[in-house]
Amino acid sequence: MGAVVALDALLQERRVWKGRPAPAPASAQPTGHAALDAALPTGGWPEAALSEILVEADGIGELRLLWPALARLAAAGERIVLVAPPYLPYAAAWQAAGIDLRQLQVVNTARPAEALWATEQCLRSGSCGAVLCWPQGADDRALRRLQVAAETGRTLGFATRPLAAARNPSPAPLRIAIDAHPAQLRVLKCRGGLAPPQALPLH
Repeated sequence: MGAVVALDALLQERRVWKGRPAPAPASAQPTGHAALDAALPTGGWPEAALSEILVEADGIGELRLLWPALARLAAAGERIVLVAPPYLPYAAAWQAAGIDLRQLQVVNTARPAEALWATEQCLRSGSCGAVLCWPQGADDRALRRLQVAAETGRTLGFATRPLAAARNPSPAPLRIAIDAHPAQLRVLKCRGGLAPPQALPLH
């Protein structure tokens, strides 16, 4: 059996390299919500990646969370695609949020599998600034395909799913849960650092 050497002694003698993790690169896609940007390691949405928004119920703030970033993308001439939204988008609300409706496109599908396929194609195409989807029954493999497609197309992807999905693992670099009572959001997972332990108020 070899001799036991104290780790402190090795560090003092500089015989062991004590590395530090590289800081996460700053995002060029701020969320538009100062408290959330401050809580995320990159200071915004992870670029070229799929972000999951997990909601307790529909319409509790998931679109308000995304609108500032989407408005900025639309103003820059980027296309925003909604794939199989569960409700007909209310154009006046999107316009009031500062989104140029000429940059907004809705893709309707007949079945959940078609919605996943259309989302993957839009993400992979590289012709969209952001793609929003509401995948039904998506498993880890399906989400991984969307994540890879977002990386390939250098596109922001947003998947809104039920809060119950938080029990299952996900390849998405960022997972945010939105609670109704109290109205708050919780960062469950974020790439490049630890998720903040405290909830953030949802304004």
